[in-house]
Amino acid sequence: MHVSSQFFLLERQNFVCLTRITRELCLSVFRPRTMRYYQQKYPEVDELVMVQVQHIAEMGAYVRLLEYDGTEGMILLSELSRRRIRSVQKLIRVGRNEVVVVLRVDNEKGYIDLSKRKVLPEDITRCEERYLKSKSVASILRHVASKLGGEIPGEKEKRVRKKGADAEDAIPEEAPPPVAGEAERLEMLYETIAWPLGRTYGHPYDAFKLALTEPDTVFGTLSTPIPEATLALLTATIARRLTPQPIKLRADIELTCYTPAGIDAIKRALRAGEKASTEAVPIKAKLVAPPLYVLSTNSTDKYAAVERLERAIEGIQASIEDEGGSCLVKMKPKAISETDEAELAQLMAKVGQENAEVSGDEDDEAVGL
Repeated sequence: MHVSSQFFLLERQNFVCLTRITRELCLSVFRPRTMRYYQQKYPEVDELVMVQVQHIAEMGAYVRLLEYDGTEGMILLSELSRRRIRSVQKLIRVGRNEVVVVLRVDNEKGYIDLSKRKVLPEDITRCEERYLKSKSVASILRHVASKLGGEIPGEKEKRVRKKGADAEDAIPEEAPPPVAGEAERLEMLYETIAWPLGRTYGHPYDAFKLALTEPDTVFGTLSTPIPEATLALLTATIARRLTPQPIKLRADIELTCYTPAGIDAIKRALRAGEKASTEAVPIKAKLVAPPLYVLSTNSTDKYAAVERLERAIEGIQASIEDEGGSCLVKMKPKAISETDEAELAQLMAKVGQENAEVSGDEDDEAVGL
């Protein structure tokens, strides 16, 4: 039994190895060429990585490491969940992105073993934020690489400096400048710009965000100067992609006051809420239909806007309760879509039309009397 067990384990290891080699060969032919987001070729043990599920097999799930040039990894069946697995399809699906942690890395063979069951909820948020940052940086650099000419960035400046240094000597006939494809230009941009900035600022994305206001400070930290044409294209792309766009946020509340102060108390409460406004987060209160009111704002900082709206609600609640009324939050502050905005506008228009019809009826009755 002992010999047969060892033979079975050896056969299983050989099967996994052969399957991995076969799949890697297929992926290398059919997988589009990308660029790794970080300087190291493979992730480190215990590092959180974002992967995309490619295939589910008997031994586990084969995935692509999205941040490492699509390198293949494997999540063993035993590493999918802490609980008893009843259905693999409910835990993991082909084509879906997952956050996993690295268990083992074979740098020589390129084998990477991963675990999903050891990932904590807070790890998922942290990894997703880093992945989105890296993806944004990749999008910017890929666009710059596609717009640059065929020459490798920086080669022209090197030739100019060399020609100036050798001006006294006879200048031999120059060889044609090295021509690079888009992949080579992208790698050069990572090596000369993104990765050095990442070491200085923690992540290239954070450096690019700072470059919106302090480009000279950020790019001045690089040991290799960026060619003027490349720098102009890069800064323009960063400004277009990373400049914050204002978003709309809204909170819905119900205000009632049955004391003699009545509507005046409600007006004072709404004004108290609007006093929570700042220059960056202006807050407006509008009537939808009694007792429903909305607080809305436009801001480039979502978290600051939510905080200000919450303060506005607290001010409204304190003011109306002091005068014997009440405030009920129907919808907490949140970002709204164009559809939400259109539905609110439609509701307000409908209420306005109904009020107009009522007012017209009253006028007719008055005339009749």
